[in-house]
Amino acid sequence: MKIEELYLLFMQCTGITTDTRSIKDGCMFFALKGEKFNGNLFASDALKNGAKYVVVDEQIHPSDCELANVVLVDNVLKTMQQLGLYHRQQIGCKVIALTGSNGKTTTKELMAAILSTLFKTHFTKGNLNNHIGIPLTLLEMPADTEIAVIEMGANHQLEIKGYCDYVEPNYGLITNVGKAHLEGFGGEEGVVKGKTELYEYVGRKGGFLFVSDRSERLIERANAFSVESNIIYYGENEASFVSGQIVRNGECLCIALPSGSSIQTQLVGDYNFDNAMAAICVGKYFGIDEILMVKALQEYVPSNNRSQKIVVGTNTIILDAYNANPSSMQEALKNFALLDANNKMVVLGEMMELGEFSTEEHQKIANIVLQMNLMKSVFVGKQFAFLRHNTAFLYFENVAQLKDWYTQQQFSYTTQLIKGSRSNALEGLLK
Repeated sequence: MKIEELYLLFMQCTGITTDTRSIKDGCMFFALKGEKFNGNLFASDALKNGAKYVVVDEQIHPSDCELANVVLVDNVLKTMQQLGLYHRQQIGCKVIALTGSNGKTTTKELMAAILSTLFKTHFTKGNLNNHIGIPLTLLEMPADTEIAVIEMGANHQLEIKGYCDYVEPNYGLITNVGKAHLEGFGGEEGVVKGKTELYEYVGRKGGFLFVSDRSERLIERANAFSVESNIIYYGENEASFVSGQIVRNGECLCIALPSGSSIQTQLVGDYNFDNAMAAICVGKYFGIDEILMVKALQEYVPSNNRSQKIVVGTNTIILDAYNANPSSMQEALKNFALLDANNKMVVLGEMMELGEFSTEEHQKIANIVLQMNLMKSVFVGKQFAFLRHNTAFLYFENVAQLKDWYTQQQFSYTTQLIKGSRSNALEGLLK
């Protein structure tokens, strides 16, 4: 079946899903398969539970009355990606793609908050930023979408390039390039090469790039792939399209704009400055009034354990436990060191996907913590096992052991930073 024909069937449906547990009447079910699952085995169940059509790449045995509702293709995943592209092309909206080692989800949320004040805006929900989540996001775009913000995550080279082929972004933004997924990218230079595949695609298509004026690496790569007139800078340089300055005002980020406006965000950490300025840059480029942008940023409340300030009794907790890599961990510690607070302590979880760089990078984090004036320093995870006998730190092999200790403590008037990789799930300490 041609994509055009499948699209006509898709337009008859109430939505899409890849999970039989979330079937809704009239939806289209894509039978994805991987190493440990095969959606084709559940296609008949999807039809019985209310799916209007199922897309499969293996022969299944539905009842005679259901046979017309089965679409057999060569590869379900590739078909879903091609259908996502076709839907994006039919809508014809402007598409902003963003990626980066840190801050991309927060930046996406801030951009969406600002753009939504004036435009019909569709954006990546949660963390659906991979080869499955991106086409799902495209296929969920309403017909009246004016601007789409698509987040792209990657852990190896050529991944971003592949996404661009079926997203076809008009605009590109890279939050930063740092030490994330070093194992898959093959080192820090591999990260730069992989992430800037977005610049290469958008530049080749004559699109526009939003670039931080605080990153020499990104400026250099942007100019390598695009003409200067198509590069829009943001940051702290007054000559940039938008600029601002950090104002020290408690745990949460506060930004002063040249106009005299002050933005008191609810985001913990100066490391969110670039994220906020990126959102302001995009908003200004699309003609949104500064008053609306300031209001949107001030009202945005972080969630999903990212840059959250939580008060528990007399304790202030900075929860940034959605993910961690060497770059984001160092930035979090740097910001935490600047806070004017007593009885400071850190609870840090191990960082994943670092490969041969793991021991070195975990040691660097321990060295930074050792130089900080902290009441207590707590580490968890086998990658920090070399600290087992170091009396300067508390070490726990796993989160269960850490939680047993943590819940028995009678903390009072402390300021805590809790940060670790997603696999650590350190937000569980607060439940």
